[in-house]
Amino acid sequence: MAKRTFSTFETFLIFLLVMMTGVTVALLSLLFITSGTIENNKDSGFLTTQSPPATQGSSTPQGSTLTQGPADTQGPTATQASPTPSTPEPTLFQNFSGYHIGVGRADCTGQVADINLMGYGKTGQNAQGILTRLYSRAFIMAEPDGSNRVVFVSIEIGMVSQRLRLEVLNRLQSKYGSLYRRDNVILSGTHTHSGPAGYFQYTTFVLASEGFSNRTFEYMVNGIMKSIEIAHTNMKPGKIFINKGNVDGAQINRSPTSYLWNPLSERARYSSNTDKEMLLLKMVDLNGDDLGLISWFAIHPVSMNNSNHLVNSDNMGYASYLFEQEKNKGYLPGQELYASASQEVTGPLASAHQWVNMTDVTVWLNSTHTGKTCKPALGYSFAAGTIDGFGSLNFTQGTTVGDPFWDSLRDQILGKPSEEIKECQKPKPILLHTGELSKPNPWHPDIVDVQIITLGFLAIAAVPGEFTTMSGRRFREAIQEEFATYGMPNMTVVVSGLCNVYTHYITTYEEYQAQRYEAASTIYGPHTLSAYIQLFKVLAKAIATGTVANLSTGPEPPFFKQLINTLIPNIVDRAPTGKHFGDVLQPANPTYRMGEVVEVVFVGANPKNSAEILTHQTFLTVEKYEATSATWQIVHNDASWETRFYWHKGLLGYSNTTIQWHIPDSAQPGIYRIRYFGHSRKQDLLKAAVIVSFESTSSTFEVVTAL
Repeated sequence: MAKRTFSTFETFLIFLLVMMTGVTVALLSLLFITSGTIENNKDSGFLTTQSPPATQGSSTPQGSTLTQGPADTQGPTATQASPTPSTPEPTLFQNFSGYHIGVGRADCTGQVADINLMGYGKTGQNAQGILTRLYSRAFIMAEPDGSNRVVFVSIEIGMVSQRLRLEVLNRLQSKYGSLYRRDNVILSGTHTHSGPAGYFQYTTFVLASEGFSNRTFEYMVNGIMKSIEIAHTNMKPGKIFINKGNVDGAQINRSPTSYLWNPLSERARYSSNTDKEMLLLKMVDLNGDDLGLISWFAIHPVSMNNSNHLVNSDNMGYASYLFEQEKNKGYLPGQELYASASQEVTGPLASAHQWVNMTDVTVWLNSTHTGKTCKPALGYSFAAGTIDGFGSLNFTQGTTVGDPFWDSLRDQILGKPSEEIKECQKPKPILLHTGELSKPNPWHPDIVDVQIITLGFLAIAAVPGEFTTMSGRRFREAIQEEFATYGMPNMTVVVSGLCNVYTHYITTYEEYQAQRYEAASTIYGPHTLSAYIQLFKVLAKAIATGTVANLSTGPEPPFFKQLINTLIPNIVDRAPTGKHFGDVLQPANPTYRMGEVVEVVFVGANPKNSAEILTHQTFLTVEKYEATSATWQIVHNDASWETRFYWHKGLLGYSNTTIQWHIPDSAQPGIYRIRYFGHSRKQDLLKAAVIVSFESTSSTFEVVTAL
């Protein structure tokens, strides 16, 4: 074995790790330094809703709604107890051909400061402002008589956590009874790596989030619920059309050498090591007016790197933003294939769901031999990261042998992994045996969701992880064949990733042997893909044969009450002597041209305070003066890609806020101003803290075509 050499910085970090006596602190250090990135090819769903004109933010859709983001998951077929719904069911017109369709969009941004960003697992990559808001976009589809329905929610977050899903399902049951359940509700994350963390319950993710943030968790839950409520209220008769097409030049395979481990005969069937096909659903009302759009495309949808500190929805959200702006001209923000989608989706809606213990699935490899899934574990190459986010220490991809130093350090801090888990996970050298760690709560999930929903000839498979290219191909082909075997030929199967609960990656058995980042992050071992194929085939058969009611529910996942709280304390905001929150420290220039950047600096307060105010809609507006009406009209808010909101944290509660407007070429000449909306934390002696709102306005400035 080659001798390892360490930099001075690495030696210092190692010394700190060895000296730490608190297990939690040690685990935090180890995970934050080595966790690398969470990623790979994704399927993405898109939906869009329009916002009302001249408001700060958007909630109620009016007219066409369209959005983009990875697809979602659905719930189990076993229904729960049905309390009386507190919300009356809208009257549904039944005599038509098509579906009842409802769409809704709501803000789910959460904290934009003093919280880690979820995705790269990089220490110090905390939120320091906002580039765009994050939205939950809900689609509800029901048969004409209302008997069967499904809900698909695309959420602009890194991934859906099990805790998030369980809480949403619980609130849906309280509000609607058995109408929206585990089996017919899909929650999917778009996989932005620039959204707030802190909404998980398993220890690996809690540590990577630097604690649990109930403030952000509640904001997300409320946003998801609001989007579903809007969609429920606005259901109308409509039709759904489907289209497919190839998109070239938009993706790469991040581990092409792993792909080459797959059999040559299998690779020869495909022209590329990436899936280039995009699948799109277009939703319109009976008059042909746009309602919504969902699309899936296998890509790792991350353009923002691990040096970014502004909360934003990344390229999936940007696509949604552009499409919604195109379809909702004259409204604040909140086509390829779309225009030519003409094949109508018809047929009944169905759904099937089970909870399964993924640590104990016996997999039939052939008629005589079986394999087995494993307790979760992360390998050495997990700490190496990958091309869009390398790890900090001297770990490398493709490692199949452990290192005595790191093994010894792990054993002293966490205990030794069992021989059983080491044997099961081979050839993965185990860095973290998360499936055998349970303090303060289990580090990874044992119980995960498997789900399929069908809309006529379209099957949406909700997968709780990230497939590699070949994994997705094998999976789709196997599910399609299972439908055909039991009387449903010519089904179109789409993989919807990052649904219900996050379980990292799913590689093929052959790719697993290479032990690059994705394989090291395939936590249930080398037979993970085969297990998922086997489990989803059960669901496909149940739908095809009409025996969904006979499926067992499976073991219910836990909902942990005691979690590690965020390590960042809440402190009182302070303004400099003689100043007030919102006072202008650096004014705008008198005049700007298109293409220039307006920048105004204010006395600030911690933006996380605003996440406690669910009615808070924006941190900023750009407003234009209309002389004819003598009024100020909002042209941009903090959901606009043309604006930036930076928060500069100082000491002892002092801070500044910088607001930028990157003036687009489409801006109209005229008089403008920028407004700042914030909340400060105030606490008098022996009294509870209170959140106080404030707002401020910049001096006016003129935008001209030329100076």
